[in-house]
Amino acid sequence: MNLTLMGLNKIKEDYLAAQTVLARRIIVCAGTGCIVNGSMKVYEEFVRCIKDSGLNAVVELKKEKEEDGVFVSKSGCQGFCQIGPLVTILPENILYTKVRPDDVQDIVETTLIRGELLNRILYVDPDTKKPCKNQSEIPFYRKQQRFVLANCGVIDPEDLREYVAHGGYVSAAKACLEMTPLEVCKRIGDAGVRGRGGGGFPTGKKWEMALQTESDKKYVICNGDEGDPGAFMDMGVMEGNPHSVVEGLIIAARAIGADEGYVYVRAEYPLAVKRIRKAIQDAYKAGMLGRQIFGSSYNFDLHVMEGAGAFVCGEETAMIASIEGRRGMPSPKPPFPSQRGLWGKPTVINNVETLSNIPLVLAAGLDQYRSLGTHKSPGTKTFAVTGHVANTGLIEMPFGSTLREIVFHVAGGMTSDDGKPMNDGFKAVQIGGPSGGCLTRDHLDLPLDFDSLKQVGAMIGSGGLVVMNKNTCMVSVARFFMRFTQEESCGKCVLCREGTKQMLSLLDDIIEGRATEETLTILEDLAIAVQKGSLCGLGKTAPNPVLSTLRYFRDEYEAHVKHKYCPTGKCKKLTKFWIDENLCRGCTLCVTKCAIGAIIGEKGQPHKINQMLCRKCGTCIEVCKFQAIKGGKS
Repeated sequence: MNLTLMGLNKIKEDYLAAQTVLARRIIVCAGTGCIVNGSMKVYEEFVRCIKDSGLNAVVELKKEKEEDGVFVSKSGCQGFCQIGPLVTILPENILYTKVRPDDVQDIVETTLIRGELLNRILYVDPDTKKPCKNQSEIPFYRKQQRFVLANCGVIDPEDLREYVAHGGYVSAAKACLEMTPLEVCKRIGDAGVRGRGGGGFPTGKKWEMALQTESDKKYVICNGDEGDPGAFMDMGVMEGNPHSVVEGLIIAARAIGADEGYVYVRAEYPLAVKRIRKAIQDAYKAGMLGRQIFGSSYNFDLHVMEGAGAFVCGEETAMIASIEGRRGMPSPKPPFPSQRGLWGKPTVINNVETLSNIPLVLAAGLDQYRSLGTHKSPGTKTFAVTGHVANTGLIEMPFGSTLREIVFHVAGGMTSDDGKPMNDGFKAVQIGGPSGGCLTRDHLDLPLDFDSLKQVGAMIGSGGLVVMNKNTCMVSVARFFMRFTQEESCGKCVLCREGTKQMLSLLDDIIEGRATEETLTILEDLAIAVQKGSLCGLGKTAPNPVLSTLRYFRDEYEAHVKHKYCPTGKCKKLTKFWIDENLCRGCTLCVTKCAIGAIIGEKGQPHKINQMLCRKCGTCIEVCKFQAIKGGKS
C-alpha cells in the first residue's frame, strides 16, 4: 500500500478513535426541508440543553481524543421529509420525528440521562399503530435499498474526515495511482453504469469516447441543474454527501484524461452550492484536488458554476454555452460534447447521481453492484416522491422495482386531496417530470427500468414521481407540464418555440370549453411534429405528458370536448354549480355573498343559480352552512 492510501487510512483511524470515546451522538437533519421546519433551532437547543444538564456537548471532533460527552452533529436529508425535523440518537439508533425546540429538554432528560424512549415523538406505523424506534422499523425506510443515499442523513456533509472515515476518496486514489484511464472506463462499462439524468446512456461508453478523442485539453462537468417540478434527488445528494460528487468527478477526469472540471448547480439550491463549495475547498487543502493529487503526477482543478435556473440548461450543449458565458441554448449534435464540448474541447457531462455512484461501484466491485437492479439496468435509482400519497420524500430503490412497491409500500398508499387515507384511489403517476409520461393502474407491476419504461412511452428521467388520485384531471396535468416546458423553451427552434405555445393554447381551449373534436386531432398531430422536429431534448420530450395522457385517458379529453364537462369537476369553466332544494333553507347567505347576483330566491325558500351569470368562483359553496350547494359534473 502506498503512502497516500495509508494517509487516508490514518485520517479514518483518527476520526473513529475520537468518536468512539463519546457516549452518544445526536444527528440533526439539516437538509433543506428540515431546515425550513426549524431543525437548526433544534440543533442549537440540543447544544444548550446538554451543557445546562452538566454533560459535555461536542460540536466538532478534533484530532486528539475528546473526553466523554455527547457529539451533536448535522446531516443532510434523511429522506422522510414530511415527518421532519428528524433527530437520530446513537448508539441506541433512535429516530425522533417532528422534533421541535420545545421537545429537546425532554429528549435530554428522558433519553440521554434516563435512557428511556420518548414515545410521543416516535413515528407510529399507521397499520399496526405501534411506535417505531428506528428506520428499520418504519415501512418507508424498510422497503428501500439505499446505496447512493446510504451516507446521506448519517455523515456530516461538511466534514471531509467523516467522509474518509466511511471509505471516501479511496476509490479516487486507486483510480489515480493504480489504474490506467482505459481500465477505469472498462470497469465502469463492465459494471453497466447508465446515466441517471434521464437518457440512461452507458457511462463507460461515454467516457471511452472522450478518452479516445485526441486533445491537449479535456473537461468534466457535473450536471446539478435539476429543474423538474417536484424533483429534488440531486439536491439531496449535494446537500447530504457532496464529497461523493467531488470524488466521482476526480474518477471521471482520470478516466478521460481531463485536468479541469465544473460543478454546474442552479442558484436556487443555495445550501447545495454552499456545501459543494466547502467540499471542494477542503479537498484542495487535503491534496485531493489541485496539483499532483494523492501524491500522483496527475493534476485536477474543480470549479463551481451557479446557473440562473433555466430548465433548458440541463441539456448538455446548453449547459456548455452557459458555462462559456453565452446564452443557454442547445446546439445540434453531432458533434457530441465528448468529441467537441466546452471551449471546443472533449467534455464529459454526468449528472449528480451518476457521479455519486462511481466511487461506490469501484469500491463494491462489479458483482456486488450488478447484484442490484436488473441485467440491463443494474444498480439503484433515487426518486423524489410527491403528490397524493401518505409518505412523501426522497427514496432509493433497485431498478426493476414496481410502482406498486413504491406507491403502496414505501409511500404508504393513496390519500385524498385533503391528505386523508383513500382506498382504491390510485389513478396515475407522472414519472420523469415534464420530459416523462404518465403511468396508469395497468402499469403498477411494470418494472421501473430504462428499457421497460421506454416500451410504454415513458422514461425514468431524473427520477421525479408525482402520484395522482382519482380526483385528478389529467387534461389539467398535461396543461401544467406543457405550460412549464413552453415557458422554459429557449426559443431557438421554431417547432419547440411555436409548437409548445400552440399546444398550450389548444389545451386551454379544451379545459375552458371552446374545443371541438378536431382540436384533439390537431393537438395529437402537433405533439408528434414537435417531438420529431425539435432540436434538443426539451422540445423532443415536451409533448410526452400530452401524448401519454391522450393515450391512456382519452375518455377524459373527449368528455371535456364532446360533453363540455370535466369528469373530476376540477376545470372551473366546465363545472356546473347547483343547489339541492332538499338541503337549502333559504337563509340568503349565499345571495348576499355572490358578487354578481347569480343566485336568486326568496327568504325561507330554496334558491337557484343562474347558470348564465355564474362565474364558478366557489364562494357560495364555502359560505353555505347546510352543504346545499354542489359543484361538479352534474
